[in-house]
Amino acid sequence: MSTLKLGWASRDISTDKPVLIPGQAHARVSKGVLDPLTATTLIVDDGNDCVIFLSIDTVSIRKGLLSEIREKLKAARPEIPGEKILSNATHAHTGASHNMGNMGFETTEKPPVKMPVNVEVASGDEYRDWLSTVLSEMIIEAWDKKCAGGIAYGYGYAVVSHSRRVCYFDDLSKRGNVDKLNTFAVNGTAAMYGNTNDDNFSHYEAGADHFINLMYTFDEAGQLTGAIINVPCPSQNSEMEWYLSSDYWNDVRVAIRKKYGNIFILPQCAAAGDLSPRILHYKKAQDRRFRLKYGDCELDERAQGKVELYARKDIAERIALAFDEVLGWAQKDIRTDAKVSHKVSTIHLDKYRITEADVEYAREGLATSKSAQDFVSTDDPVQDLITNSKIISNRNRFLSVLQRYEDQKTETTQPMELHVLRIGDIAFASNRFELYMDFQHRIQARSPFEQTFIVQLCGQPSEYYPGGGYLCTDRAFEGRGYSAIVFSIQVSPKGGQELVEETVKQLKELYEEA
Repeated sequence: MSTLKLGWASRDISTDKPVLIPGQAHARVSKGVLDPLTATTLIVDDGNDCVIFLSIDTVSIRKGLLSEIREKLKAARPEIPGEKILSNATHAHTGASHNMGNMGFETTEKPPVKMPVNVEVASGDEYRDWLSTVLSEMIIEAWDKKCAGGIAYGYGYAVVSHSRRVCYFDDLSKRGNVDKLNTFAVNGTAAMYGNTNDDNFSHYEAGADHFINLMYTFDEAGQLTGAIINVPCPSQNSEMEWYLSSDYWNDVRVAIRKKYGNIFILPQCAAAGDLSPRILHYKKAQDRRFRLKYGDCELDERAQGKVELYARKDIAERIALAFDEVLGWAQKDIRTDAKVSHKVSTIHLDKYRITEADVEYAREGLATSKSAQDFVSTDDPVQDLITNSKIISNRNRFLSVLQRYEDQKTETTQPMELHVLRIGDIAFASNRFELYMDFQHRIQARSPFEQTFIVQLCGQPSEYYPGGGYLCTDRAFEGRGYSAIVFSIQVSPKGGQELVEETVKQLKELYEEA
């Protein structure tokens, strides 16, 4: 076995400039920083192979970012293997936009239709260029700081996620007053964040995953230096805010460091396409819980969602308790020698086939949108931004369906960069999607390793865009609802099972190497 060398580094990637905050159907422009956006890297190297973990507080890793990081890294330090960067987003809906090009203020048709924008917005291209430089420099720092150390691992439990897909006895699309122009609310017998106080509420589509996978790192003296915390839940309690924020991961960092000092925390979002940190059917009980538990504790007055700040604090306490409990027994088995084997490959997954019915729906929606929805211009530029960006967003989603219909005549699969790696007796496997929980369980159940960390929303080379989105199950697609409709998915449920099979195959190959 080879002696492990570990390197950590971290950066504050917030900006005071008014940048777009992606993650909603309408545009938001940041008013400042609620709490720091953080990027963290951990390098694990056994002398023969390595992995460069990179976690970023953002909603997703958009086109260009990963490729630019690799290019800058290669130019500065060609000996560092940029292809071994396994980058992931924490899925904070309050991160800064690093989108390429027009920032979403115009349609994708030619010639494009531009919406009026009367607020100051900084360039996403400028932020991405700065961000890719900062992140490449951070990786170089971690590489140069590599030194002998060890890892320990384990799993714990903490209630963080809940199912966010609500199912009904009837079909919502057959009720009255359905807004056919809202591409984010194409519901059937299921709805994302549906109303549970409904006479036809039946059940949640899936359960939740309360596992937390943890990998701790230690220096040569056995002192704790940091940890990967892998939680099957997006970081989106504060998703409606107009301030930059790392959401509940900020509270997790504060809670853990209160006991363990300024150690490194690298968050990973495990499969959670149908999960969220939000309780839907127990809101009154939750309000009472927070009122009695926290009383008049001080909250940031800038935040709109005060209840969500309490929820963040509540979640952080549970994760910190799990962190503490697992560390108590996991550190009895610190491994300073462990085989690292990291395979990076391109796989091709079955695309969702746009149907004739999808095309007709998109054409009708686009035509109706153009004739029935006009851009507004009032004395309230922020509200105008919200209204007009919703119009642009819906039009572009209709246009996307029509473009994908043409593309599928020659392209039937979607490429994805897949990372499968082992560190001793544990494994990590990546995907680019908001992956439904069932697929994760299928992989973990068949993996030969003691623990398998699934990492979703991982960065892709520029040539693999567009793509990603949600990857839903067959049962979800039958129920429809946002995250399981043509506007939300690029890859079919069949492609999801292809992802499972290829990931399991490669995990078994890694295991058999030893």
